[in-house]
Amino acid sequence: MQENPFMGRVVPATGPAKRPKIPWIIAGVLALLAGLFLALWLAARVDREQMDVLRAALDEATTNLAKATAENQTNRDQIAALQAQIGDLKTEKDRTAQQAGSLEKEMRSALESRDVTISNLKGKLTVNILDRVMFDSGEAILKPDGQAVLQKVADLLAKHPELKIHVIGHTDNVPIRATLRSRFASNWELSTARALAAVHFLSEQAGVDSRRMGAVGYGEFRPIADNATPEGRAKNRRIAIAILPDELAAADTITDLPPAPSTNTISTASAVPATSTP
Repeated sequence: MQENPFMGRVVPATGPAKRPKIPWIIAGVLALLAGLFLALWLAARVDREQMDVLRAALDEATTNLAKATAENQTNRDQIAALQAQIGDLKTEKDRTAQQAGSLEKEMRSALESRDVTISNLKGKLTVNILDRVMFDSGEAILKPDGQAVLQKVADLLAKHPELKIHVIGHTDNVPIRATLRSRFASNWELSTARALAAVHFLSEQAGVDSRRMGAVGYGEFRPIADNATPEGRAKNRRIAIAILPDELAAADTITDLPPAPSTNTISTASAVPATSTP
């Protein structure tokens, strides 16, 4: 029996027809990729902002480091300069101390006697000359022996032009009017006039630069001995020549003893005659 060619083979249906799934898969993949790209873009943007912040911080740190390095170098230079200055000052101090020691020895050898004594206190060299060598009683005119002593002092100081000279006049406590008729109103005037007489001689006859010198009179108010005895009063009547470096002269009180009450002083840098009154 022949088959009918117009009749196809009937395949029994097993269920409903299935739709293709590829478009949905593609859509899902695209959505996933879009989300991934969005996440990457956001991450890149955050990273860029963080990089900008980090770059700014790095630039600031670099600038601060450069400033600190420059300041550090400046500080090092200043420290080196100060150390060099300290070294120079130490050298100058040693040189000054050596010169002062040499000058003291020379003065002791040339001047020291019963009437002339040398003392050294805290870098201030002082020549004490009793008034009987320098002046007559109650007078302020230099005697030849006093001029000779001052000339020796000037000759020794000529080798040390950097040193300053303070000439200080002292008397005992005997009122001047009680001993003699004098042109001086008190011991202050007498002590100051004597100091000025010594300064005038050193400047005008011994060749000492007037700018190095000063004169002061303390009258009876800087005693070094007891005024109750003739010997003590003789020691108190004196001329003191204080010799000291410039840095000490600027702060010096022009005194060889601690300050006492009721003083009257006159100082001069150019040895101009002057008097003082109580």
